[in-house]
Amino acid sequence: MKGVYILLLNVGKNLRLKIGSLGKMNFDKGKYAYVGSAQNNLEKRIERHMSKNKKKFWHIDYLLDNKSTKIVDTFYKKSGKSEECRIADKLGKTELPVLKFGCSDCNCKSHLFRIINSDAILRLRLEEL
Repeated sequence: MKGVYILLLNVGKNLRLKIGSLGKMNFDKGKYAYVGSAQNNLEKRIERHMSKNKKKFWHIDYLLDNKSTKIVDTFYKKSGKSEECRIADKLGKTELPVLKFGCSDCNCKSHLFRIINSDAILRLRLEEL
């Protein structure tokens, strides 16, 4: 299946991490949403994110590698790649983007957002993304 997904994350403490080519970045303690897509094997992509033993390739791999970062929920749907940016744009209107994170292959501000409005995530989930 191909589609888009959101990983809901909890960062348990303030972090300063090297995120691949983005360099050192600060992450405040709190909840985050990461928007991604897989145009083949969506289920395997999500499984990969859940795994701790993987080569770091995507920006999200660096954040997930930290022991203070936990995936607390995931949701996904079958769709084309353009849906990923539509969802990121929608989240960017209510949540705080982590600039340039996860969007090196598009023109979005970010694909990682610090959650300041839990209702926005709930609405997305109820809409099934």
